[in-house]
Amino acid sequence: MTDLTEITVIGGDKTGLIANVTTLLFERGINVEDLDQAVRDGIFRMTLHADTSEMVCTEETLRDALSELGDELGVDVQVRFPSDRETQQIAVLTTKESHCLEALFEAWTNDELGADISVVIGNRDSLEPLASQYDVPFHDIGDEKGSPDEDELLELLEQYDVDLIVLARYMRILSPNVVFRYEDRIINIHPSLLPAFPGAAAYRQAKEEGVRIAGVTAHYVTTDLDQGPIITQRAFDVPDDASVEEIKELGQPLEADALLEAVQLHLDGAVSVHRGRTSVREDADESEYQLGMTKQAREANPDRPVDGLGDALADAPESADEDDEAEATPEPSDD
Repeated sequence: MTDLTEITVIGGDKTGLIANVTTLLFERGINVEDLDQAVRDGIFRMTLHADTSEMVCTEETLRDALSELGDELGVDVQVRFPSDRETQQIAVLTTKESHCLEALFEAWTNDELGADISVVIGNRDSLEPLASQYDVPFHDIGDEKGSPDEDELLELLEQYDVDLIVLARYMRILSPNVVFRYEDRIINIHPSLLPAFPGAAAYRQAKEEGVRIAGVTAHYVTTDLDQGPIITQRAFDVPDDASVEEIKELGQPLEADALLEAVQLHLDGAVSVHRGRTSVREDADESEYQLGMTKQAREANPDRPVDGLGDALADAPESADEDDEAEATPEPSDD
């Protein structure tokens, strides 16, 4: 829906919120194409996509009208027009691990993102030197225990006019107050093939379960931990005697690769989300992206046997099924 205007309403759950917003839009000749709402931990969120191409007002006056309505209702209203996304701004959230941030910086400096990394925000200051190498502002929002100040986080995201939030091994859970404001605009990398091994210590979980194949998943963040729509995945073999640390070393390069691919898919507008699942848009070339296995890995997989396609069945007379069916069907009774 990159050609539609996105309007997000966040605040306390009140009667008439949806009617007030949609009425305002209707009065200005704006057609609502899609609307979704949710309530989590007492926070109401409504996201709608509207066609503003024939509206009878300017973008500025619509923003002002929605802002005034938000003040009256005691909610926060955010508006993103298609033109707002011409040069997208990325905020990268980090904790201590550097590999994903390094991959993003490298792609950015090579002009492979088509967007700007405008800020790095951490709940620890461990990666401030890395951000400084690329002349990107770094803000530490964590206390001595690494607990983040989400009010400060939201202020920074607004200050830097952020379009996309990338969690580059950010080891904290975002609250609904953040997630709702940036729905389908927060991408996380998780060190497992979700939905397997969600939560903390995913590589340790894989080791303890004795899996032969482990992997990583880049996904959109929702209010349900590690259950957001999956964008890309990567897999790797787990040696018999591999330690947790060795499994982690095998996985980290793939974490960076899958995350970067997911970010590029999002920035290119090549992926859409519908009913909790992602798909490549019809006008995008899926061959340009690696969503899962490589082409070589897919070609190495056997394609037979499949039920009904085994060699024995393929060589059997065509009438065999009809004969079997006739034998299995009892003669009609005269009773």
